[in-house]
Amino acid sequence: MMGALGVVYGDIGTSPIYAFREALHASVSDGDLLRIEILGVISLIVWSLALIVTVKYVLFVLRADNNGEGGILSLMALVRSSFASRPDIILGIGIIGAALFFGDAVITPAISVLSAVEGLEIVAPHMTPYVVPITITILLILFFVQRHGTGRMASIFGPVMLLWFFALGLTGFIHIFDDPGILAGLNPYYAFAFLSGNLTTSFATIGAIFLAVTGAEALYADLGHFGRKPIVRAWLWIVFPSLILNYFGQGAFILTHSAAGGAEVHNPFFQMMPKWALLPMVLLATIATVIASQAVLTGTYSLARQAVQLNILPRLEVLHTSETLHGQIYMPRINLLLGITVILLVVTFQKSSNLAAAYGIAVTGNMLVTTTLLFFVMRRLWKWSLPVVLVPIIGFAVVDLMFFSANLVKVHQGGWASIVVGSLVLLVMWTWVRGSRHLFQKTRKTEVPLDIIVSQMARKEPVIVAGTAVFLTGDPSSVPTALMHSLKHYKVLHENNVILTVVTAPRPWVSADDRARISQYSDRFMQVTLTFGYMQSPNIPRALGICRRLGWKYDIMTTSFFLSRRVLRVSPRSPMPHWQAKLFITLARSASDATEYFQIPTGRVVEIGTQVNL
Repeated sequence: MMGALGVVYGDIGTSPIYAFREALHASVSDGDLLRIEILGVISLIVWSLALIVTVKYVLFVLRADNNGEGGILSLMALVRSSFASRPDIILGIGIIGAALFFGDAVITPAISVLSAVEGLEIVAPHMTPYVVPITITILLILFFVQRHGTGRMASIFGPVMLLWFFALGLTGFIHIFDDPGILAGLNPYYAFAFLSGNLTTSFATIGAIFLAVTGAEALYADLGHFGRKPIVRAWLWIVFPSLILNYFGQGAFILTHSAAGGAEVHNPFFQMMPKWALLPMVLLATIATVIASQAVLTGTYSLARQAVQLNILPRLEVLHTSETLHGQIYMPRINLLLGITVILLVVTFQKSSNLAAAYGIAVTGNMLVTTTLLFFVMRRLWKWSLPVVLVPIIGFAVVDLMFFSANLVKVHQGGWASIVVGSLVLLVMWTWVRGSRHLFQKTRKTEVPLDIIVSQMARKEPVIVAGTAVFLTGDPSSVPTALMHSLKHYKVLHENNVILTVVTAPRPWVSADDRARISQYSDRFMQVTLTFGYMQSPNIPRALGICRRLGWKYDIMTTSFFLSRRVLRVSPRSPMPHWQAKLFITLARSASDATEYFQIPTGRVVEIGTQVNL
């Protein structure tokens, strides 16, 4: 539970800083902030948290785990595994969800840290010009320390967030007594009355209210780190009650202190603090938002690694920053791109209120994708009847579509930012998947079936040299390109030759007992298949050590690994548009070296270059 508090609930736990404020601003239609409108906003926030987080995610989505792992790509892999044909439509839905997650990931650190630092405007108004520089400094430090790992800091995340939620609940509880009538917001009547009172205003308010539930997808994304029970217990016992108390406290404070139009109260979260607690609360809020940002970064690294393993992204460098915690990884390129984008967002939007308009489209889109995939899980894996499935799915879809459409109208106000980021990631993923398939089909046409070479070598062997040669290939039925060029140019064959294929399973983890499969073609040729889960980093030498138990006397000192390095060129007859082919080639060139990715000792590798026209 303590770990879940520090990682899972950072984003949604810092929403009270800005969510209620933005919802109130959107709800003011005629310049007067009426009691019925405040009660309506409070009721909408309470029931949004209850329906989206408690009902949808806690009761349903968290049960759709892929061997204990969660996240949009895990859900996509789980659904695809239920189809014999592995339909591309499910892959496309998963790619869209992953792209939207990246769009959300760049906004969360920007709006969270910026909204916390803006508390300085209440403490010391003369510090207002320094809010953005301070925010940028904090974010630069956050992205810089990623390379050193966050294992030690993670041990204090839980206790700090526990203190944060205690402060949220306590301050909210105290201010409820300003006007106990605020508790009427528990009645959903006020939510419906608000929505039906002024459709234009209520539609805009819904888009702002969604800020209160951003971060709900983290419950599922971090499922594999903590398990379902700690996440559920932390929500029901600590997070949900603390959030509700704080929102009610802000509502009561507004009812008591605001003038017409809410002019006197522009930042209720900080303004309702006593003077002696204001500066400590600003500091605590800043720390909490940094923790929330760290949780988003960790989730982004994890998602990017899954995408690489599932061949949705090119090979990216993955560095493990902890010897004991498998999930503690650092991806330099992802970190650099995230850092640049987040800083640009802060510089461009300047205020958290401006960023609030950009927040929501990516998150609501991601939730729609989750609902779509959940439908297939209920039908194909849980074997529920269609009428039983449609009842919750239609309810979830209606709520998701309502929030998505309300946020979609904010495109011109800043929503374009998350759309641009998500679209760029989607373009990269689509290009990589399409280009990889075309490259596989292109090379397969020129490859020779392995059975033919094996039979030819059995009839007339070339010069035999001592040792073992391991040839990596993605198509075990064909002769690896490196082997063909070795026979063509060197005219020699090792006494033992291994055709090695690395496979990524549609599940997160594959045990060591299921890692390797061996089949013997002939006295000199053997096929080995190594299977890794999409949450595992492939280590070929360590995995080959398992083969000793299967009868192959593997010795790294007498083994050479042969890899083919392709030089890609754009063909005039390429089925891909010229710009997309060029983009794929650029992505392929930027991919991490196969030797490093598969953790093969560089002194045991021989690379043979070939040219392929796409």
